Amino acid sequence: MQKNLDIYEEQAARAAQQGAQILVFPEDGIHGFNFTRLSITSYLETIPDPQEESWNPCMEPERHNNTEVLQRLSCMARRNNLYLVANMPDLQPCPLKTSPSSTCPPDGRWQFNTNVAFRSDGLLVARYHKHNLYFEASCDTPPEPEIITFDTPFAGKFGLFICFDILFHDPTVLLVQRGVRQLIFPTAWMNQLPLLDSIQFQQAFSLGANVTLLAVNIRNDRLIMTGSGIYTPFSATYHHARKGDPEEGRLLVARVPVLEPPEVEAGGGESTISVATDSGYCYQDNCDDPPPPSYPTFISSMMYDTFTFVLLNETQGDVKVCNGTFCCRLQYRWLLQDHKELYAVGAFAGIHTVNGRYALQVCAVVRCGGLDQSSCGQEVEEAESKMDFLLEGNFETKYVYPSILTSRLVLEQPESLQKAPDGRVTIKHSNTKGGLVTACLYGRMYHLDNE
Repeated sequence: MQKNLDIYEEQAARAAQQGAQILVFPEDGIHGFNFTRLSITSYLETIPDPQEESWNPCMEPERHNNTEVLQRLSCMARRNNLYLVANMPDLQPCPLKTSPSSTCPPDGRWQFNTNVAFRSDGLLVARYHKHNLYFEASCDTPPEPEIITFDTPFAGKFGLFICFDILFHDPTVLLVQRGVRQLIFPTAWMNQLPLLDSIQFQQAFSLGANVTLLAVNIRNDRLIMTGSGIYTPFSATYHHARKGDPEEGRLLVARVPVLEPPEVEAGGGESTISVATDSGYCYQDNCDDPPPPSYPTFISSMMYDTFTFVLLNETQGDVKVCNGTFCCRLQYRWLLQDHKELYAVGAFAGIHTVNGRYALQVCAVVRCGGLDQSSCGQEVEEAESKMDFLLEGNFETKYVYPSILTSRLVLEQPESLQKAPDGRVTIKHSNTKGGLVTACLYGRMYHLDNE
Protein backbone atom coordinates (compact mmCIF):
# COMPACT_ATOMS: atom_id res chain seq x y z
CA MET A 1 0.00 0.00 0.00
CA GLN A 2 2.88 2.37 0.78
CA LYS A 3 4.34 1.76 -2.71
CA ASN A 4 1.02 2.64 -4.30
CA LEU A 5 0.69 5.72 -2.11
CA ASP A 6 4.18 6.79 -3.22
CA ILE A 7 2.87 6.82 -6.81
CA TYR A 8 -0.20 8.77 -5.63
CA GLU A 9 2.19 11.34 -4.10
CA GLU A 10 4.06 11.77 -7.40
CA GLN A 11 0.82 12.16 -9.36
CA ALA A 12 -0.64 14.61 -6.85
CA ALA A 13 2.45 16.82 -7.19
CA ARG A 14 2.22 16.64 -11.02
CA ALA A 15 -1.50 17.46 -10.92
CA ALA A 16 -0.91 20.43 -8.61
CA GLN A 17 1.80 21.77 -10.97
CA GLN A 18 -0.80 21.70 -13.76
CA GLY A 19 -3.25 23.71 -11.64
CA ALA A 20 -5.61 20.88 -10.69
CA GLN A 21 -8.19 21.77 -8.04
CA ILE A 22 -9.48 18.24 -7.56
CA LEU A 23 -7.76 14.88 -8.09
CA VAL A 24 -9.44 11.45 -8.22
CA PHE A 25 -7.85 7.98 -7.89
CA PRO A 26 -9.32 4.60 -8.99
CA GLU A 27 -11.25 1.91 -7.16
CA ASP A 28 -8.93 -0.60 -5.42
CA GLY A 29 -5.96 1.60 -6.37
CA ILE A 30 -4.23 1.42 -2.98
CA HIS A 31 -4.90 -2.14 -1.83
CA GLY A 32 -5.59 -4.11 -5.03
CA PHE A 33 -8.28 -6.80 -5.33
CA ASN A 34 -9.23 -10.50 -5.21
CA PHE A 35 -9.44 -10.65 -1.42
CA THR A 36 -11.58 -12.89 0.74
CA ARG A 37 -13.43 -11.44 3.69
CA LEU A 38 -10.64 -12.67 5.93
CA SER A 39 -7.58 -11.90 3.79
CA ILE A 40 -8.50 -8.20 3.45
CA THR A 41 -8.68 -7.61 7.22
CA SER A 42 -5.15 -6.26 7.68
CA TYR A 43 -5.75 -3.73 4.86
CA LEU A 44 -8.78 -2.17 6.57
CA GLU A 45 -8.92 1.13 8.40
CA THR A 46 -11.89 2.41 10.37
CA ILE A 47 -12.94 5.61 8.62
CA PRO A 48 -14.83 8.05 10.88
CA ASP A 49 -18.08 9.52 9.54
CA PRO A 50 -17.40 13.15 8.53
CA GLN A 51 -21.08 13.88 9.16
CA GLU A 52 -20.51 12.97 12.82
CA GLU A 53 -17.08 14.46 13.49
CA SER A 54 -14.69 16.94 11.93
CA TRP A 55 -11.23 15.41 11.55
CA ASN A 56 -8.09 16.34 9.67
CA PRO A 57 -5.92 13.19 9.74
CA CYS A 58 -2.82 15.10 8.63
CA MET A 59 -3.09 17.60 11.49
CA GLU A 60 -4.39 15.22 14.20
CA PRO A 61 -2.90 11.80 13.37
CA GLU A 62 -3.12 10.62 16.96
CA ARG A 63 -6.91 11.00 17.25
CA HIS A 64 -7.62 7.63 15.54
CA ASN A 65 -5.30 4.60 15.64
CA ASN A 66 -4.35 2.53 12.59
CA THR A 67 -5.16 5.25 10.07
CA GLU A 68 -1.88 5.48 8.14
CA VAL A 69 -3.59 5.47 4.73
CA LEU A 70 -6.06 8.19 5.72
CA GLN A 71 -3.17 10.26 7.12
CA ARG A 72 -1.12 9.98 3.93
CA LEU A 73 -4.09 10.90 1.73
CA SER A 74 -4.99 13.84 3.95
CA CYS A 75 -1.41 15.18 3.91
CA MET A 76 -1.29 14.68 0.13
CA ALA A 77 -4.36 16.90 -0.29
CA ARG A 78 -2.96 19.46 2.15
CA ARG A 79 0.57 19.55 0.74
CA ASN A 80 -0.67 20.00 -2.83
CA ASN A 81 -3.57 22.27 -1.91
CA LEU A 82 -6.18 20.24 -3.81
CA TYR A 83 -9.33 18.29 -3.11
CA LEU A 84 -8.59 14.57 -3.30
CA VAL A 85 -10.80 11.49 -3.68
CA ALA A 86 -9.48 7.95 -3.18
CA ASN A 87 -10.91 4.48 -2.68
CA MET A 88 -10.06 2.17 0.23
CA PRO A 89 -11.70 -0.53 2.34
CA ASP A 90 -13.45 0.54 5.58
CA LEU A 91 -14.04 -1.49 8.74
CA GLN A 92 -17.07 -0.46 10.83
CA PRO A 93 -18.18 -2.03 14.10
CA CYS A 94 -21.69 -3.42 14.43
CA PRO A 95 -24.29 -2.10 14.90
CA LEU A 96 -23.81 0.97 12.71
CA LYS A 97 -24.62 4.36 14.24
CA THR A 98 -26.38 5.32 11.02
CA SER A 99 -28.47 2.13 10.90
CA PRO A 100 -28.57 0.66 14.44
CA SER A 101 -31.41 -1.80 13.79
CA SER A 102 -29.91 -3.50 10.72
CA THR A 103 -28.68 -7.08 10.98
CA CYS A 104 -24.95 -7.49 11.55
CA PRO A 105 -22.86 -9.73 9.31
CA PRO A 106 -22.14 -13.10 11.04
CA ASP A 107 -18.64 -12.02 12.14
CA GLY A 108 -20.03 -8.91 13.82
CA ARG A 109 -18.31 -6.31 11.66
CA TRP A 110 -19.03 -4.35 8.50
CA GLN A 111 -16.50 -4.19 5.67
CA PHE A 112 -17.22 -1.62 2.97
CA ASN A 113 -15.72 -0.66 -0.39
CA THR A 114 -15.34 3.07 0.29
CA ASN A 115 -14.60 6.43 -1.33
CA VAL A 116 -13.05 9.10 0.87
CA ALA A 117 -12.82 12.78 -0.04
CA PHE A 118 -10.47 15.36 1.50
CA ARG A 119 -10.62 19.15 1.39
CA SER A 120 -7.56 21.02 0.12
CA ASP A 121 -6.39 21.54 3.73
CA GLY A 122 -6.62 17.80 4.47
CA LEU A 123 -9.99 17.76 6.26
CA LEU A 124 -11.94 14.52 5.67
CA VAL A 125 -15.18 15.79 4.10
CA ALA A 126 -16.96 12.71 2.70
CA ARG A 127 -17.18 8.94 3.06
CA TYR A 128 -19.26 6.83 0.67
CA HIS A 129 -19.87 3.06 0.94
CA LYS A 130 -20.40 1.25 -2.38
CA HIS A 131 -23.95 -0.06 -2.72
CA ASN A 132 -23.86 -2.32 -5.78
CA LEU A 133 -21.08 -4.85 -5.27
CA TYR A 134 -19.65 -6.83 -8.19
CA PHE A 135 -18.57 -10.28 -6.91
CA GLU A 136 -16.77 -8.77 -3.91
CA ALA A 137 -16.57 -11.48 -1.26
CA SER A 138 -14.51 -9.20 0.99
CA CYS A 139 -17.20 -6.50 1.32
CA ASP A 140 -20.73 -5.93 2.59
CA THR A 141 -23.59 -4.05 0.98
CA PRO A 142 -24.51 -1.16 3.31
CA PRO A 143 -27.99 -1.56 4.83
CA GLU A 144 -29.24 1.61 3.10
CA PRO A 145 -28.02 3.31 -0.10
CA GLU A 146 -25.93 6.35 0.87
CA ILE A 147 -26.38 9.65 -0.96
CA ILE A 148 -23.05 11.36 -0.31
CA THR A 149 -21.93 14.74 -1.61
CA PHE A 150 -19.35 17.35 -0.64
CA ASP A 151 -19.06 21.04 -1.48
CA THR A 152 -16.16 22.84 -3.12
CA PRO A 153 -15.54 26.57 -3.54
CA PHE A 154 -14.59 26.15 -7.23
CA ALA A 155 -17.39 23.94 -8.59
CA GLY A 156 -20.14 23.55 -5.99
CA LYS A 157 -21.35 20.07 -5.15
CA PHE A 158 -19.79 16.73 -6.14
CA GLY A 159 -21.49 13.35 -5.68
CA LEU A 160 -19.71 10.04 -5.04
CA PHE A 161 -20.36 6.56 -6.41
CA ILE A 162 -18.29 3.49 -7.42
CA CYS A 163 -18.04 1.19 -10.46
CA PHE A 164 -21.09 -1.14 -10.72
CA ASP A 165 -23.24 1.58 -9.06
CA ILE A 166 -23.35 3.39 -12.43
CA LEU A 167 -25.73 0.77 -13.84
CA PHE A 168 -28.30 1.06 -11.02
CA HIS A 169 -30.85 3.54 -9.70
CA ASP A 170 -29.48 3.86 -6.15
CA PRO A 171 -27.51 5.95 -5.40
CA THR A 172 -26.61 7.15 -8.91
CA VAL A 173 -29.97 8.38 -10.21
CA LEU A 174 -30.87 9.69 -6.75
CA LEU A 175 -27.80 11.98 -6.87
CA VAL A 176 -28.77 13.26 -10.33
CA GLN A 177 -32.40 13.77 -9.25
CA ARG A 178 -31.18 15.90 -6.35
CA GLY A 179 -29.53 18.24 -8.83
CA VAL A 180 -25.91 17.10 -8.39
CA ARG A 181 -24.22 17.93 -11.71
CA GLN A 182 -20.65 16.73 -10.96
CA LEU A 183 -20.10 13.08 -10.17
CA ILE A 184 -16.93 11.26 -9.13
CA PHE A 185 -16.59 7.68 -10.27
CA PRO A 186 -13.65 5.50 -9.16
CA THR A 187 -13.89 2.12 -10.90
CA ALA A 188 -12.17 -1.18 -11.63
CA TRP A 189 -14.16 -1.78 -14.83
CA MET A 190 -13.76 -4.87 -17.00
CA ASN A 191 -14.39 -3.74 -20.55
CA GLN A 192 -17.07 -5.51 -22.50
CA LEU A 193 -17.68 -4.66 -26.11
CA PRO A 194 -19.76 -3.90 -28.05
CA LEU A 195 -21.95 -2.00 -25.54
CA LEU A 196 -20.12 -1.57 -22.23
CA ASP A 197 -16.57 -0.53 -22.88
CA SER A 198 -15.41 1.74 -20.04
CA ILE A 199 -15.11 5.04 -21.90
CA GLN A 200 -18.16 4.25 -24.04
CA PHE A 201 -20.45 3.99 -21.03
CA GLN A 202 -18.73 6.81 -19.15
CA GLN A 203 -19.53 9.16 -22.04
CA ALA A 204 -23.02 7.69 -22.41
CA PHE A 205 -23.78 8.33 -18.74
CA SER A 206 -22.51 11.91 -18.89
CA LEU A 207 -24.65 12.63 -21.98
CA GLY A 208 -27.74 10.75 -20.82
CA ALA A 209 -27.79 12.19 -17.29
CA ASN A 210 -26.55 15.62 -18.48
CA VAL A 211 -23.76 15.74 -15.91
CA THR A 212 -19.99 16.08 -15.63
CA LEU A 213 -18.36 12.75 -14.80
CA LEU A 214 -14.83 12.27 -13.44
CA ALA A 215 -14.28 8.58 -14.22
CA VAL A 216 -11.08 6.89 -13.09
CA ASN A 217 -10.43 3.26 -13.96
CA ILE A 218 -7.65 1.04 -12.67
CA ARG A 219 -5.26 -0.51 -15.21
CA ASN A 220 -5.01 -4.30 -15.35
CA ASP A 221 -4.48 -5.93 -18.73
CA ARG A 222 -5.29 -9.47 -17.58
CA LEU A 223 -8.75 -8.34 -16.45
CA ILE A 224 -9.21 -5.99 -19.46
CA MET A 225 -9.36 -2.96 -17.17
CA THR A 226 -8.48 0.37 -18.80
CA GLY A 227 -10.27 3.55 -19.82
CA SER A 228 -10.76 6.74 -17.81
CA GLY A 229 -11.95 10.22 -18.64
CA ILE A 230 -13.30 13.64 -17.74
CA TYR A 231 -16.67 14.07 -19.45
CA THR A 232 -19.16 16.89 -19.76
CA PRO A 233 -22.35 16.85 -21.88
CA PHE A 234 -20.29 18.57 -24.62
CA SER A 235 -16.70 17.35 -24.23
CA ALA A 236 -14.59 14.31 -23.43
CA THR A 237 -10.93 14.05 -22.36
CA TYR A 238 -10.05 10.40 -21.99
CA HIS A 239 -7.40 7.71 -22.21
CA HIS A 240 -7.94 4.10 -23.26
CA ALA A 241 -4.96 1.76 -23.51
CA ARG A 242 -4.82 -0.82 -26.30
CA LYS A 243 -3.25 -4.27 -26.50
CA GLY A 244 0.52 -4.01 -26.28
CA ASP A 245 0.62 -0.59 -24.58
CA PRO A 246 2.88 -0.56 -21.49
CA GLU A 247 0.87 -1.27 -18.34
CA GLU A 248 1.28 2.00 -16.54
CA GLY A 249 -0.80 4.87 -15.23
CA ARG A 250 -1.80 8.06 -16.99
CA LEU A 251 -2.65 11.43 -15.47
CA LEU A 252 -5.49 13.26 -17.24
CA VAL A 253 -5.98 16.97 -16.59
CA ALA A 254 -8.77 19.05 -18.11
CA ARG A 255 -10.47 22.41 -17.58
CA VAL A 256 -14.23 21.99 -17.42
CA PRO A 257 -17.07 24.47 -17.02
CA VAL A 258 -19.14 24.33 -13.85
CA LEU A 259 -22.62 23.04 -14.68
CA GLU A 260 -25.41 24.97 -13.02
CA PRO A 261 -27.71 22.91 -10.80
CA PRO A 262 -31.03 22.42 -12.64
CA GLU A 263 -34.28 23.84 -11.35
CA VAL A 264 -35.31 20.69 -9.50
CA GLU A 265 -38.96 20.10 -10.35
CA ALA A 266 -41.45 18.63 -7.94
CA GLY A 267 -40.99 14.90 -8.20
CA GLY A 268 -37.33 15.33 -9.12
CA GLY A 269 -37.78 15.34 -12.90
CA GLU A 270 -34.84 15.96 -15.21
CA SER A 271 -34.59 18.59 -17.88
CA THR A 272 -34.52 17.41 -21.49
CA ILE A 273 -31.36 17.85 -23.49
CA SER A 274 -31.75 19.01 -27.01
CA VAL A 275 -28.84 19.88 -29.25
CA ALA A 276 -30.50 20.60 -32.55
CA THR A 277 -28.62 20.63 -35.84
CA ASP A 278 -29.93 20.97 -39.34
CA SER A 279 -28.38 17.86 -40.85
CA GLY A 280 -30.08 14.49 -40.77
CA TYR A 281 -32.44 12.29 -42.61
CA CYS A 282 -35.86 13.17 -41.46
CA TYR A 283 -37.38 13.91 -44.81
CA GLN A 284 -40.74 14.70 -43.22
CA ASP A 285 -41.39 16.76 -40.12
CA ASN A 286 -42.61 13.64 -38.41
CA CYS A 287 -40.11 10.79 -38.46
CA ASP A 288 -42.89 8.31 -37.78
CA ASP A 289 -44.20 8.21 -41.28
CA PRO A 290 -44.30 6.60 -43.71
CA PRO A 291 -43.38 3.35 -41.94
CA PRO A 292 -40.13 1.88 -43.25
CA PRO A 293 -40.48 -1.34 -45.27
CA SER A 294 -39.94 -4.47 -43.23
CA TYR A 295 -36.68 -6.36 -43.64
CA PRO A 296 -35.85 -9.96 -42.71
CA THR A 297 -34.79 -10.21 -39.08
CA PHE A 298 -32.53 -12.68 -37.31
CA ILE A 299 -31.69 -13.44 -33.69
CA SER A 300 -28.15 -13.23 -32.34
CA SER A 301 -26.68 -13.02 -28.86
CA MET A 302 -24.93 -9.78 -27.86
CA MET A 303 -23.50 -9.38 -24.36
CA TYR A 304 -25.49 -12.51 -23.34
CA ASP A 305 -28.80 -10.94 -24.40
CA THR A 306 -30.95 -12.13 -27.31
CA PHE A 307 -31.17 -9.25 -29.78
CA THR A 308 -33.36 -9.09 -32.88
CA PHE A 309 -31.24 -7.77 -35.77
CA VAL A 310 -31.66 -6.52 -39.33
CA LEU A 311 -28.64 -6.43 -41.67
CA LEU A 312 -27.68 -3.08 -43.24
CA ASN A 313 -26.99 -4.28 -46.76
CA GLU A 314 -28.08 -1.33 -48.90
CA THR A 315 -26.16 1.84 -49.71
CA GLN A 316 -28.76 3.73 -47.70
CA GLY A 317 -31.92 2.75 -45.94
CA ASP A 318 -34.66 3.29 -43.40
CA VAL A 319 -34.98 0.24 -41.17
CA LYS A 320 -37.20 -0.65 -38.26
CA VAL A 321 -36.43 -3.56 -35.94
CA CYS A 322 -38.50 -4.71 -32.96
CA ASN A 323 -37.88 -7.03 -30.03
CA GLY A 324 -41.34 -7.74 -28.66
CA THR A 325 -43.16 -4.42 -28.55
CA PHE A 326 -39.97 -2.34 -28.27
CA CYS A 327 -38.87 -0.90 -31.62
CA CYS A 328 -35.82 0.92 -32.94
CA ARG A 329 -35.49 2.82 -36.17
CA LEU A 330 -32.37 3.59 -38.18
CA GLN A 331 -32.05 5.91 -41.15
CA TYR A 332 -28.58 5.49 -42.64
CA ARG A 333 -26.37 6.29 -45.60
CA TRP A 334 -22.93 4.74 -46.16
CA LEU A 335 -20.23 7.23 -47.09
CA LEU A 336 -18.41 4.71 -49.32
CA GLN A 337 -20.57 2.48 -51.47
CA ASP A 338 -18.16 -0.47 -51.56
CA HIS A 339 -17.54 -1.01 -47.86
CA LYS A 340 -16.52 -4.58 -47.08
CA GLU A 341 -17.76 -5.00 -43.52
CA LEU A 342 -21.07 -6.41 -42.28
CA TYR A 343 -23.28 -4.25 -40.05
CA ALA A 344 -26.62 -4.76 -38.35
CA VAL A 345 -29.08 -2.76 -36.25
CA GLY A 346 -30.48 -4.58 -33.23
CA ALA A 347 -33.13 -4.20 -30.56
CA PHE A 348 -33.42 -5.84 -27.14
CA ALA A 349 -35.95 -5.38 -24.35
CA GLY A 350 -35.77 -7.58 -21.29
CA ILE A 351 -33.89 -8.48 -18.14
CA HIS A 352 -30.14 -8.93 -18.45
CA THR A 353 -29.18 -11.75 -16.05
CA VAL A 354 -25.46 -12.55 -16.55
CA ASN A 355 -23.04 -11.04 -13.99
CA GLY A 356 -25.79 -8.85 -12.54
CA ARG A 357 -29.51 -8.45 -13.04
CA TYR A 358 -30.93 -5.33 -14.67
CA ALA A 359 -33.76 -4.46 -17.08
CA LEU A 360 -32.87 -2.97 -20.46
CA GLN A 361 -34.23 -1.47 -23.65
CA VAL A 362 -31.39 -1.13 -26.15
CA CYS A 363 -31.07 0.08 -29.76
CA ALA A 364 -27.65 -0.55 -31.26
CA VAL A 365 -25.91 -0.39 -34.62
CA VAL A 366 -22.92 -2.75 -34.59
CA ARG A 367 -20.16 -3.87 -36.87
CA CYS A 368 -20.36 -7.68 -36.96
CA GLY A 369 -17.32 -9.77 -36.14
CA GLY A 370 -17.20 -11.41 -39.60
CA LEU A 371 -19.22 -11.59 -42.79
CA ASP A 372 -21.78 -14.06 -41.45
CA GLN A 373 -24.88 -12.78 -39.64
CA SER A 374 -24.16 -15.11 -36.69
CA SER A 375 -21.11 -12.90 -35.95
CA CYS A 376 -23.27 -9.84 -35.24
CA GLY A 377 -22.97 -8.95 -31.56
CA GLN A 378 -19.38 -10.16 -31.18
CA GLU A 379 -16.62 -8.00 -29.70
CA VAL A 380 -15.07 -5.76 -32.35
CA GLU A 381 -12.48 -2.99 -31.82
CA GLU A 382 -11.73 -1.85 -35.36
CA ALA A 383 -13.82 -0.78 -38.34
CA GLU A 384 -13.38 1.09 -41.60
CA SER A 385 -16.95 1.77 -42.71
CA LYS A 386 -18.49 5.18 -42.06
CA MET A 387 -22.16 6.10 -42.11
CA ASP A 388 -24.34 9.13 -41.58
CA PHE A 389 -27.27 8.05 -39.46
CA LEU A 390 -30.25 8.80 -37.29
CA LEU A 391 -30.97 6.16 -34.62
CA GLU A 392 -34.07 6.33 -32.48
CA GLY A 393 -36.09 4.21 -30.09
CA ASN A 394 -39.44 4.57 -28.37
CA PHE A 395 -38.41 4.00 -24.78
CA GLU A 396 -40.58 3.29 -21.76
CA THR A 397 -37.99 4.97 -19.55
CA LYS A 398 -36.46 8.44 -19.47
CA TYR A 399 -33.09 6.93 -18.51
CA VAL A 400 -31.40 6.45 -21.88
CA TYR A 401 -27.62 6.64 -22.28
CA PRO A 402 -26.30 7.34 -25.84
CA SER A 403 -22.85 6.53 -27.20
CA ILE A 404 -20.87 6.44 -30.43
CA LEU A 405 -17.71 4.33 -30.44
CA THR A 406 -15.40 4.31 -33.47
CA SER A 407 -12.40 2.29 -34.60
CA ARG A 408 -9.59 1.66 -32.10
CA LEU A 409 -11.82 2.79 -29.23
CA VAL A 410 -12.26 6.46 -30.08
CA LEU A 411 -15.40 8.27 -28.91
CA GLU A 412 -17.42 10.72 -30.98
CA GLN A 413 -19.87 13.26 -29.62
CA PRO A 414 -23.29 12.77 -31.27
CA GLU A 415 -24.16 15.73 -33.49
CA SER A 416 -27.56 15.91 -31.84
CA LEU A 417 -29.40 14.14 -29.06
CA GLN A 418 -33.11 14.67 -28.61
CA LYS A 419 -35.41 13.34 -25.93
CA ALA A 420 -39.13 13.77 -26.56
CA PRO A 421 -41.75 13.75 -23.76
CA ASP A 422 -43.34 10.58 -25.20
CA GLY A 423 -40.14 8.58 -24.62
CA ARG A 424 -38.69 8.83 -28.11
CA VAL A 425 -34.91 9.34 -28.01
CA THR A 426 -32.97 10.18 -31.18
CA ILE A 427 -29.29 10.56 -31.94
CA LYS A 428 -28.11 11.95 -35.28
CA HIS A 429 -24.55 11.85 -36.49
CA SER A 430 -22.69 12.51 -39.71
CA ASN A 431 -19.11 12.92 -40.92
CA THR A 432 -17.80 10.21 -38.59
CA LYS A 433 -14.03 10.57 -38.32
CA GLY A 434 -13.36 6.87 -37.67
CA GLY A 435 -14.99 3.64 -38.82
CA LEU A 436 -18.14 2.91 -36.80
CA VAL A 437 -17.86 0.17 -34.17
CA THR A 438 -21.10 0.84 -32.22
CA ALA A 439 -23.80 3.48 -32.01
CA CYS A 440 -26.04 2.78 -29.05
CA LEU A 441 -29.04 4.00 -27.10
CA TYR A 442 -28.81 2.11 -23.80
CA GLY A 443 -32.09 2.40 -21.90
CA ARG A 444 -32.29 1.37 -18.26
CA MET A 445 -35.69 0.21 -16.99
CA TYR A 446 -34.79 0.59 -13.31
CA HIS A 447 -38.40 0.04 -12.23
CA LEU A 448 -38.35 -3.54 -13.58
CA ASP A 449 -35.06 -4.66 -12.00
CA ASN A 450 -36.68 -6.69 -9.25
CA GLU A 451 -39.46 -8.31 -11.26
